[in-house]
Amino acid sequence: MLVAVVQVHCGAFGRLRVTQADLRDEHHANWLRGVQDFNQANYWEAHESWEAIWLTVAGDAKHFYGGLILLAAALHKARNMVNPRGGRRNYAKALAHLAYIEDDALFHGVDVRWLEAAVHQALQDTNLKPQLPLEV
Repeated sequence: MLVAVVQVHCGAFGRLRVTQADLRDEHHANWLRGVQDFNQANYWEAHESWEAIWLTVAGDAKHFYGGLILLAAALHKARNMVNPRGGRRNYAKALAHLAYIEDDALFHGVDVRWLEAAVHQALQDTNLKPQLPLEV
């Protein structure tokens, strides 16, 4: 079994070993926190939780989280900052990331194409709040 090890200096106490399992647990906690924030329309907070994951992944996962972060940022800009143009620009950037994801792919139970459409509609109608499935 290949285990990635991240070494963190801990002062006089040596180094802390972080395994892949530790990263998976942290990713899952950040994913759930982000979903809860997103579903409560706390888009900036969701963005922050998912960014912690995005910084550590690669490949399709990198594109998924990058797109997801930008979708949250689009809703935040359009709604909280009252900047619809900024929201549309972030939405377009999100689509560029999510275009790398296969059409029938699910990440954490999320249908990526459905989410793109739901956020597009929510950018046009502020009464709509896209909801992500809360995987446990």
